[in-house]
Amino acid sequence: MAIKGEALKLGFAGCGFSRAEPLPEDAERLKTWLQKGYHAHMGYMANHFEKRTDPTRLVEGSKTVISLLYNYYTEKQQKDPKAPVLSKYAYGKDYHYILKEKMQLLFDFIKSLHPEAEGRVFVDSAPILDRAWAKRAGLGWIGKNSNLISRSAGSFLFIGEIILNLELEYNTIPEKDYCGSCTRCIEACPTQAILDNRTIDSEKCISYQTIENRGEIPSELEEKLSGRLFGCDICQDVCPWNRKALNHLEPGFNPERKLLDMSEESWQNLSREEYNQLFNHSPLQRAGYDKLKSNMASLQKNRES
Repeated sequence: MAIKGEALKLGFAGCGFSRAEPLPEDAERLKTWLQKGYHAHMGYMANHFEKRTDPTRLVEGSKTVISLLYNYYTEKQQKDPKAPVLSKYAYGKDYHYILKEKMQLLFDFIKSLHPEAEGRVFVDSAPILDRAWAKRAGLGWIGKNSNLISRSAGSFLFIGEIILNLELEYNTIPEKDYCGSCTRCIEACPTQAILDNRTIDSEKCISYQTIENRGEIPSELEEKLSGRLFGCDICQDVCPWNRKALNHLEPGFNPERKLLDMSEESWQNLSREEYNQLFNHSPLQRAGYDKLKSNMASLQKNRES
């Protein structure tokens, strides 16, 4: 189909279509997850429940959810083995800017084919169950670490959606679950945040603690941060399906050499001015300077104990 072909030309790793309709099974799973408090202090996850589980309430007149995947995997690593570790997705420019621009180009292409097309583009900017829709579109399955896994691209993937009023050829064959009996992600998680039924206890998750948690990191978790300053890739790094992951081709995701060269000492001495200069339009802006310094203190405390 022309739309999928154009998506690949724009650099997307996958594109699939689903009928815009309620997701009753996913709604029930979300409800249970919220009731058990696994969203920790991310209160926004409980907001707009109906819209989150039914795109027709989010975008009036919607008939299709186009799910798009974008690879951010890289083999590049920070030079100093003692330096606090960043998640791979945080190396370069904030993905919201890059993906939204490319998705808008795809939407413009769709409107050139279908002038009557109306809809909206979303990249983590609305209450949408991204992974559920990508799964329905046949782009992968939900792994035991709750990430979407693609047979061709692994799991280092951003997910975005275009929700619009066109009827397209929907995917009818879901991807099989290829996790099998593998439990490497569960065993590798330092904090045991990965629970049964592909569920994450956010309170125990290193990514949550180093990014979303605005309070102090609990002392019992400080010693289990595994040197992570912002986010965590441990469960993805050990996943056998990421052996298939290829280096991304997006210049905007490439880190500055200065970032990779930062030593443990330079991270400890990072000034607010240096932070603003080096991490302008970076995913690290989500945490903010004070949070990063607090995370550094937690890492240093554990190293000295």
